[in-house]
Amino acid sequence: MIRTIIFDLDDTLLWDEKSIATAFEKTCRYAADKLELNAVELEAAVRETARELYATYDTYAFTQMIGINPFEGLWGVFDDPGEQFQRMKEIIPEYQRNAWTKGLAKLGIVDEEYSKELAARFIEERKKSPFVYDETFSVLDRLKGNYTLVLLTNGSPSLQKTKLEITPQLAPYFERIVISGAFGKGKPDPSIFEHVLEETGSTADEALMVGDNLLTDILGSSRIGMRSVWINREGKPGIPDIQPTFEIKNLDELFPILDK
Repeated sequence: MIRTIIFDLDDTLLWDEKSIATAFEKTCRYAADKLELNAVELEAAVRETARELYATYDTYAFTQMIGINPFEGLWGVFDDPGEQFQRMKEIIPEYQRNAWTKGLAKLGIVDEEYSKELAARFIEERKKSPFVYDETFSVLDRLKGNYTLVLLTNGSPSLQKTKLEITPQLAPYFERIVISGAFGKGKPDPSIFEHVLEETGSTADEALMVGDNLLTDILGSSRIGMRSVWINREGKPGIPDIQPTFEIKNLDELFPILDK
């Protein structure tokens, strides 16, 4: 019998992909109006540059282990305890500027001052663009009180808390919020899932992991024998070696699974 339901945050409850896309769209449109360039081409150039730059820093292995992606790097501060986070805090302003400087340069525009302005504008646009999936709150309303609800998210504590602050209705649903950057290891490491079970006094048989990412949410929960639900809204192809217990397209489809 399921007693504890563990939810991933980004692109499971919060539509982070849309938030990032909206921040890019608004920032690049602003730049396009001034510089007479193509906003879509600028976004593609900055996204590509951000990925390339991100992988060159000495914090890259740490960000992969904790689960912080290049686009989170474009708006985070990373003022969190620990040597690696403090190193990120040092380099991130340069990374944020350079992503825009080099992105513009790919389109033949060299303007460092304007790049700084765009980097700052992107941060503000991302903070103004919190999106939640249509069914998130109605599903949590039905579950609250009947199950122990846990939020298990990869990322930096400061950045994940900012996401929750700009969507203040979300956090009160959860009895526990576990952030990989505070724990010290990220999904799919089995230890973070075991930590959640200890915190809730649940066994793996009594818990269910719900998440959008096969390589973190589903793989990690399977490593400790926990059942999982892959929310696959966009009909992405599966990975043969990673098998979720259930697959759904919408969080409402959780209820028939729980009724079984």
